[in-house]
Amino acid sequence: MKSSRSRFVDVRGLRYHLREWGPEGAPTLVMLHGWMDVSASFQFIVDALQHDWHVIAPDWRGFGRSEWRGDAYWFPDYLADLDAILRLVEPDAPVRLVGHSLGGNVACLYAGVRPTRVARVAALDAFGLPDRPPEQAPGRLEKWLNELAEPAAFRGYADFDGFSARLQRDNPRLAAERAQWLARHLAEEAELPEGSAASRAVRPAGDPAHRRVNPVLYRRAEAEACWRRILAPVLWVEPADSALRLRSGVSDEVHAEARACFRDLQVATVEDAGHNLHHDQPERVAGIIEAFLRSEQ
Repeated sequence: MKSSRSRFVDVRGLRYHLREWGPEGAPTLVMLHGWMDVSASFQFIVDALQHDWHVIAPDWRGFGRSEWRGDAYWFPDYLADLDAILRLVEPDAPVRLVGHSLGGNVACLYAGVRPTRVARVAALDAFGLPDRPPEQAPGRLEKWLNELAEPAAFRGYADFDGFSARLQRDNPRLAAERAQWLARHLAEEAELPEGSAASRAVRPAGDPAHRRVNPVLYRRAEAEACWRRILAPVLWVEPADSALRLRSGVSDEVHAEARACFRDLQVATVEDAGHNLHHDQPERVAGIIEAFLRSEQ
């Protein structure tokens, strides 16, 4: 595996963890992970890159080794955090962004909000969410208030092997050795009271407040308005299996409408991969991304 290094920076008052690979003089590539993921999960992609890149991947607020925010996480904060990070790591030149899921959605929105700040975007299975009708607002807000009244918690595991097994149950395509490696980054040892007889010694690495429902309804029209403003070429890398997208409520028709919003869009499909296609087929995905990024040269 290619070795990575860590540094911690202040991002809007939070202690942020940045994971970096490659020489600092190489072209910069910023990678953005998905929900309940961490920066280290791009390791398999980085290992498969054939050219020198200075890869920088943050742990989003409340994930991995970055500081927790507290009882609420708001989606626009990811855009603001990214904006602040880019001022630190690439203050002058337009940036290349690669994002998976949540990170891909952040990358595409950011490229529309600051169109001259982004050179290229590669989004991995980042299809957005279905539009939410306003009638859902009262129930969503009520559920959020109810959840705030109770402590948030993750399910614990006896050890990292137990967590690794759960990763493979969630993703049967994930090889055992990769699952075991990921478990050491996606989970952490739980803090148990002294003398505790509890057997759940490992828990996901992140703030359990992320489990609370988002009280703000998703407005797909707002996302599409951002996508229409993007000037940079955009690559969507999608698994051939569209089951997750359809199960999430994003129909083929809605997906086609989304694609039409981008003025310069390429779409690549990866066989034998699910939502975590950067884990399932990292060599194939890395090749697609690198060919797209190097086509600008």
